[in-house]
Amino acid sequence: MSLIGKEVQAFTAQAYHNGDFITVSDQNLKGKWSVVCFYPADFTFVCPTELEDLQNQYATLKDLGVEVYSVSTDTHFTHKAWHDHSPAISKIEYIMVGDPSQKITRIFDVLDEEEGLAQRGTFIIDPDGKVQAMEINADGIGRDASTIVNKIKAAQYVRNNPGEVCPAKWQEGGETLKPSLDLVGKI
Repeated sequence: MSLIGKEVQAFTAQAYHNGDFITVSDQNLKGKWSVVCFYPADFTFVCPTELEDLQNQYATLKDLGVEVYSVSTDTHFTHKAWHDHSPAISKIEYIMVGDPSQKITRIFDVLDEEEGLAQRGTFIIDPDGKVQAMEINADGIGRDASTIVNKIKAAQYVRNNPGEVCPAKWQEGGETLKPSLDLVGKI
């Protein structure tokens, strides 16, 4: 079942952020745009490359009014240890959420029940706390965070311009479409 257009269910979790342990909840996903990025596990192989790539886009996402949350079924303590020992992860400035209870991973329907780990899921949440975009990759397929920036820009444009939609490969400043009877069969 798709989560698109649905409000994120209630949760509370512990997280590691800039040297501190903090509490994060579904309420943090309201009032601004958010990206929630699930990954299988700390101290692994593809995961640090993805999270470092996401950090490389973090300033751009912040400029767009977006907060980033990475989530795995590890604890917030494990996130701190990984942050303290991995050159790639030590760069991370965004919030690293621990989900050892697997509650958040289940809410977003990305739990691999057999392994007990999160799948590689990326979710864009609007300021109302509703999912506007989602992508789930197989464990061996790493993600490209630059595509998140483009999706955020498109989602923000559509939200701010009712009646317009963004076509494939839309880039900021590019032409949009206004769905109407006149366009049917002409694209």
